[in-house]
Amino acid sequence: MTETILKIEHVTKRFPGVVALKDVSFEVYRGEVHALVGENGAGKSTLIKILSGVNSLEEGALYLSGRQVKFAKPVEAIEKGISVVHQEIKLVNTLSVAENIFIGRPPMNRFGMLNRRQMNREARALLDRIGADIIDEKTIVSRLSIAEQQMVEICKALSYESEIIIMDEPSATLTNKELTLLFQTLEKLKAMGITVIYISHRLEEIFAIADRFTVLRDGQHIHTGNVAEVDRQRLISMMVGRELENEYPKELMPRGEPILQVSHLNRPGVLKDISFTLYKGEVLGFAGLVGSGRTELARTIFGADYHSGITGEIRVKGMKAEIHKVRHATNQGIALIPEDRKTQGLVLDMGVKENVSMAHITRIMKHGFLNKAEEVKLAREYIEALRIATPDENRQVRNLSGGNQQKVVIAKWLAADSEILILDEPTRGVDVGAKAEIYKLLNTFVKAGKAVIMISSEMPEIIGMCDRVLVFRDGEIMGEFSRDEVTQEKILDVAIQ
Repeated sequence: MTETILKIEHVTKRFPGVVALKDVSFEVYRGEVHALVGENGAGKSTLIKILSGVNSLEEGALYLSGRQVKFAKPVEAIEKGISVVHQEIKLVNTLSVAENIFIGRPPMNRFGMLNRRQMNREARALLDRIGADIIDEKTIVSRLSIAEQQMVEICKALSYESEIIIMDEPSATLTNKELTLLFQTLEKLKAMGITVIYISHRLEEIFAIADRFTVLRDGQHIHTGNVAEVDRQRLISMMVGRELENEYPKELMPRGEPILQVSHLNRPGVLKDISFTLYKGEVLGFAGLVGSGRTELARTIFGADYHSGITGEIRVKGMKAEIHKVRHATNQGIALIPEDRKTQGLVLDMGVKENVSMAHITRIMKHGFLNKAEEVKLAREYIEALRIATPDENRQVRNLSGGNQQKVVIAKWLAADSEILILDEPTRGVDVGAKAEIYKLLNTFVKAGKAVIMISSEMPEIIGMCDRVLVFRDGEIMGEFSRDEVTQEKILDVAIQ
């Protein structure tokens, strides 16, 4: 018989000027993986903050195992058996695994001193419960992979005897091998009767691991059901509120002249004899496993990681380009939208207009001073063109959704009149509706005779949006496929040999 462990009943949450959640009700069962899905701004984060005691509950009710609960602070949620494993790991890198699991409440001996032997023993028992044999409880956390650190976070939750573990975008930075490890851990948690609420924009993960799902849209509950009874297209339509005719709206363009030529590029220990040509009107995909050299090549072309050991030649529009610094690349019309937009692509505490204009600043100067009217005009132009959801151009970008933050990064380089756009994991953490809008922007970009390099770990994205695909392994290009011949199987066959 199915047991309800969590019941959310008529929950509404208001902030000044906005209703983040409106009359949300659904149930979560004991021992299931329950996917919480929806676009950015759908209300997922607000609901999770209420469940974990970060935000107060003012309207509606929460029931744990049939008993009504209300949390004024996170520690109260933890005490009642609800823990959160965040996308950004919150461990202390300089402490050991065991010290992190019991941080702030280590076992003490009768003299009031740390009982390290007991702490290590109890940490080992927790690691063994989830099958984390590869992790030594005495290892310093900084030496662990992201997936292993997540397992430590899970053990930390188990140490509080949590019955519900919320996982917020746990796969965002994981390799395929690490993702398999995460899924195996989730299966062990289910077998222990522990409930996992799983949040991810990667729909393939929902179908791979979740038992049931709940869709939120515009702060409202849309549907709760069994994953086995819904297909991808139906799930997407519930999330966006309309039928998304084509998840990958690729428009085929005639190939133009070469715009970027890389010949025999070498970077000691990183890149080996890289040669390829990018053409006007083309979206060229870089596929391969994390660490295969894709990002390293992009940063080398962009001048972000230059050093004297690099050899080879780069030509832009047929002319040899000496790119030793980022400004050399931007002067050549090359732009890089980095994998980590928050730390490398944006200044989070600045407004939309400052972020949009920063790569274009000299063009809106007048007599040595910033022309503020031109800056506002520029920002509003791209807010409208890219449909950036923001109240105005002054809103700090940290307060925008992931999809809208990505649009601001793209706007920055479009405003700089870039001709070669390199995108590293362009839709990571972006919802399905915003993804489609970003893809349409790329179509518009290449229609204008410009070119795109797309680096992505999501193979359906690479296959759906690219004209050609280069497959990387160990710092080399090991294969090339046209749009007509590329498949996931062919990419993997080359990438993991």
